[in-house]
Amino acid sequence: MPSPIRIVELGDSRRDLDRFWRVMLGISGREPACVLPLGVEVAKVLGPENPFWSHARRRLWIAERDGKPVGRIAGIIDDAHQRAHADRMGFFGFFESVDDPAVATALFGAAMDWARAQGCDRMRGPMNPSINEECGVLVSGFERSNAVMMPHSPPHFPRLIEGAGFAKAKDLVGFDIALADCPAEWLTRFRAAAARRAKNVRLVGVNPGNLGSLLPSLKEIYNAAWERNWSAVPMTPGEIDFLAERLKPLLLDGLVWLAEVDGKAAGLLLAVPDVNEALKPLRGQLLRPALLGALPVLLGWRRPRCFRLVALGVKAEHRGRGIEGMMFAETLAAARRLGFERCEASWVLEDNRPVHQLAAVFHGRIVQTFRIYDRAL
Repeated sequence: MPSPIRIVELGDSRRDLDRFWRVMLGISGREPACVLPLGVEVAKVLGPENPFWSHARRRLWIAERDGKPVGRIAGIIDDAHQRAHADRMGFFGFFESVDDPAVATALFGAAMDWARAQGCDRMRGPMNPSINEECGVLVSGFERSNAVMMPHSPPHFPRLIEGAGFAKAKDLVGFDIALADCPAEWLTRFRAAAARRAKNVRLVGVNPGNLGSLLPSLKEIYNAAWERNWSAVPMTPGEIDFLAERLKPLLLDGLVWLAEVDGKAAGLLLAVPDVNEALKPLRGQLLRPALLGALPVLLGWRRPRCFRLVALGVKAEHRGRGIEGMMFAETLAAARRLGFERCEASWVLEDNRPVHQLAAVFHGRIVQTFRIYDRAL
């Protein structure tokens, strides 16, 4: 007979955050394709310095059997989401469990009981900790390593989540685009055609040097372009500053664009090198011998093969003018010059037809699917 499962609530100390992160090592970390997030980054996201927690709160639990960790979960309530969507939604995130329904049931029980006590009537996830960060659980494409700031998980996670009473709420997909399928001369013609459609549009390259001066425009675009997306929640200025500070070391000329129409901010494209290619051997810990092999990529001396398209959006009043295609073609042309071989466009809502169509123009194919679940409490 299996030993009993013990659910332990953790606090906010660095020691507890490290303990929470380390549960991944023996579960998702065993997957050959999984690139573990850096422990220092997880602590930063879960810690008090993250402005997200100014309007949200959370609890952390781990599951133990015979004194060894066998799972973890976070319960999250975002007051900004409840205001924006006029609901009483709670969230779960950072889910990990060995392939044992009893462990998953105990973890979800703790998270759901807490959310009910806080007045929630539904629960959605995984959100790590929100839709503006890592979210979803992998349901296809397990053989492919996760790109920077994207999740990876074992094949048994969906079964455990569904066994706890959750059903699909929305799928998110990741596209792969081979730059060899986008010849330079074709991109030149595409950019010229897009420019003819997108009159009075100027593209401004964003880099670490001008990020500070352009940040107010980027903040305006980020919230305006995605305000009607499914489950979207506007980011506060502090949250965008927090994200920008984390991404700033990754910014490269040619991979981030601000589109202006008649001198006013209209669209944004954000792409970054996929440094996860170099981070994989580190297993989430910087102070390892493998860091020496990763440094050339982390310091920008060597390019990884892939870059990730993180965000592409245009204000509603400027859509349908080809601005998205104009920015994307400019990015792919720059990526070719920089020596990249592939682009991962992730994530994209399964029913975002305009972006699916744009990806198809550049010969993109869906290589991974991530699922967000919910259920009534």
